[in-house]
Amino acid sequence: MPLNFAKTAMLLALLTAIFVAIGGLAGGKTGMVIAFVVALGMNAFSLWKSDKMVLSMHGAEEVDERSAPEYYGIVRDLAARAELPMPRVYVLHSAQPNAFATGRNPQNAAVAASTGLLESLSREEVAGVMAHELAHIKNRDTLIMTVAATIGGAISMLAQYLQFHTMFGGNRNNGGGAMSMITSIAAMLLAPMAAMLVQMAISRSREYQADRLGALICGNPLWLASALDKINTYARQIENPTAEAAPATAHIFIINPLSGHGMDNLFSTHPNTDNRIAELEALAQEMRVTDYSSGPAPSASSPGPSSASGPWSGPPPSGSRGPWG
Repeated sequence: MPLNFAKTAMLLALLTAIFVAIGGLAGGKTGMVIAFVVALGMNAFSLWKSDKMVLSMHGAEEVDERSAPEYYGIVRDLAARAELPMPRVYVLHSAQPNAFATGRNPQNAAVAASTGLLESLSREEVAGVMAHELAHIKNRDTLIMTVAATIGGAISMLAQYLQFHTMFGGNRNNGGGAMSMITSIAAMLLAPMAAMLVQMAISRSREYQADRLGALICGNPLWLASALDKINTYARQIENPTAEAAPATAHIFIINPLSGHGMDNLFSTHPNTDNRIAELEALAQEMRVTDYSSGPAPSASSPGPSSASGPWSGPPPSGSRGPWG
């Protein structure tokens, strides 16, 4: 855990350095000082409010046991299995199946799933996805992921200002001229890319870890493997306009919500989905899980994989106490 926090501090320092560097290009020494002060304030604000900011950006609606009984029950029982405090539970009004977790620590965490996910996946697959998100909370990934989303978005905004400043105001603080113009243009192109690379470093390695721990939490790696396959297929076909408008938050989702990213390459925010599925199938063999029905089973009164409605709608089944019965 100390190593995890050290990596987090280094990544935040790099994001802040990028922010300050762009401020220097936009306003010289004064711009650097202002950007540094703003970055410090942003870091402090992000530590406490980044989760609410991200949830608000995506129009998340909080639900409870009355408004979303099966979904809420799945999260409640998985949190108990993971020995975590009950997180706040949200729904994203998006047709694209996806989900994320946020919060500065397990005591102040939240999970969110889209209506598209809740309506298109089976109960077991929803359990696999939410177990993955709870794994991020247990591994304390959510703080750095949401803070990076906040700062990364701010870097993109500042880079856009720098582009406007260079095009219409010149770069008088650095003496102007062709070389100054080239430097500013290079910064405009490279700064957002650098921020994205930092976000990739945060997300790519941690997704594998969350997949593994999530599979252990829900008891069957094949549930998450099946969910990832479905989500990846649907995400290619269904656009998420809210995520497209806030691309700096893409790395917090279980599958990249942005269009045009499906390969495991330098510019992908997530590992290749086929690679993740292969790792989960290998874990299933280690756990001697041979089929989809193995592991902690839903209660007899709960709808199974063939249910068309999904765990989003309808009253709780009579006598049901969540997906494990």
